[in-house]
Amino acid sequence: MDEVQTVVVGAGVIGIAIARNLARQGHDVLILEAEERIAQHTSSRNSQVIHAGIYYEPGSWRAKLCIAGKIMLYDYCKDRHVPFENTQKLIVAAEENHLTKIPVLIANAEANGVNDLIQITATEAVLLEPALACRGAILSPSTGIVDVPAFILSLLGEAKAEGVFVALGSPLERVVLQNKGFELYVGDSDCTRLNCKNLVNAAGLGAWNVARSIEDFPPMDIPEQHFAKGSWFSMTGSAPFERLIYPVPDDESLGVHYTRDMGGGFRFGPDLKYLNPPHVDYSLGVDQSIAFEKSVQRWWPDLPISMMQPDGCGIRPRVLRDPNKQSDFVFLSPQDHGIEGLVQMFGVESPGLTSALAIANLVTELLEQPVN
Repeated sequence: MDEVQTVVVGAGVIGIAIARNLARQGHDVLILEAEERIAQHTSSRNSQVIHAGIYYEPGSWRAKLCIAGKIMLYDYCKDRHVPFENTQKLIVAAEENHLTKIPVLIANAEANGVNDLIQITATEAVLLEPALACRGAILSPSTGIVDVPAFILSLLGEAKAEGVFVALGSPLERVVLQNKGFELYVGDSDCTRLNCKNLVNAAGLGAWNVARSIEDFPPMDIPEQHFAKGSWFSMTGSAPFERLIYPVPDDESLGVHYTRDMGGGFRFGPDLKYLNPPHVDYSLGVDQSIAFEKSVQRWWPDLPISMMQPDGCGIRPRVLRDPNKQSDFVFLSPQDHGIEGLVQMFGVESPGLTSALAIANLVTELLEQPVN
């Protein structure tokens, strides 16, 4: 039977970042990926935004890891020549009654350590972005965009240089707890068996299936599973704004916003629709464009009508433990469940991309925790 020191399940940006970090700490690492290619789900289906850390609940994992990860990601891109741009972002109050939310957002951001936000008037906002219509806005200087495929491939190259091996088309079917370590059954039909000392569940949308495959892991410790689907629409032509444009949020999503990419393209989204997990549905209908147009016209009244085209969608794994609080990342370490060498994570949605390098550091620390 094959043996390896550490197995990371999931070859998305988080799993690859973790494997790279562990290999740099001297671990012998294998990544198991169920798909035939890396980063096929949440990692490649997002807004490609480097988030500042404005919206998240102070003290939450999303807030702490976004703030740390943002700095690390900018530094990484500069050092490795990964394409990125510090675009900045405007959070706009399209209606008069949205203005009261601006100081609340600024106070929340400051509680998270984001101290560079600037409240500006409608006149000042239009001077920055002439096509914009709003009652007031927040300027976020530290928001940006990154070439996500280039970032992931850079991490993967560094991981492989440290000896990490990636096994594609290798779904994890079953995990049996050993005296010290784990016996893994890999593959759909003719399962391959291997032993490992450490196991990291970074499977994203598949994290719940992986957790349930671990024999004797308490089901009550696995958080409830939610899938949040978001769709995007794009247009041809010149980008109408230099900065990213977000509406003041009025529900559990950030609203349909404007982002652009490193190639000069731009798009609008995402919206929010909950699916019934584990069902994954990436279908997208043209009829959704009407609702998108109405949302965008609130702050871009000159939007050309009937020009939006479907541009894809993504699904975020989400954990909602308290209906009165925002969703948050969940990390289960040896101190939580009493199983040495096992770290599981659930609900790593936005700002997971921004937080990837900080999450890798955290998981490395959690893996070393002794069992209580």
